[in-house]
Amino acid sequence: MSNASPGAPLDASNDPAFDQTGRIVIQPNGRPRPLSPHLQVWRWHITMLASILFRVTIGAISVGAVIAVAWLGVLAFGPEAYATALAFAGSPAGLVIGFGLTVVLFSLLLNGGRHLINDAGRGLTVPSADRLSNIAVWGPVPLAIVFWIALFATGRVSL
Repeated sequence: MSNASPGAPLDASNDPAFDQTGRIVIQPNGRPRPLSPHLQVWRWHITMLASILFRVTIGAISVGAVIAVAWLGVLAFGPEAYATALAFAGSPAGLVIGFGLTVVLFSLLLNGGRHLINDAGRGLTVPSADRLSNIAVWGPVPLAIVFWIALFATGRVSL
């Protein structure tokens, strides 16, 4: 028995009874549909990576927001608590966290700029989308390195 409409010829490619691959699924409405292609079909490209990293960045910036709220809480507890937090921020672990949050901030800015350009209807051709995605993917780490070199060079941060 086929789920084809009355009068339509029997189409073996749409009938689960003839499916040898397991790629036909029955939808909740009872219609047979091919299973959507997944990673075995898609070829990775830079715009996919930029999109995934943007979502990761949003999660990471949420951690940064929690740290900012904790910093405000430390301010409320007085100078001793603030000195302890400042000592942690100046420790190697604190500097690594600070560098990571700087990478996240630059990633958010570059990806946000990419989205702003795309939302304006620009940069939607394949070469320009790839160029903007490459900037958004590979730009944050060098920018963060330059930023932290400037912080160390001006004496604002030290070990």
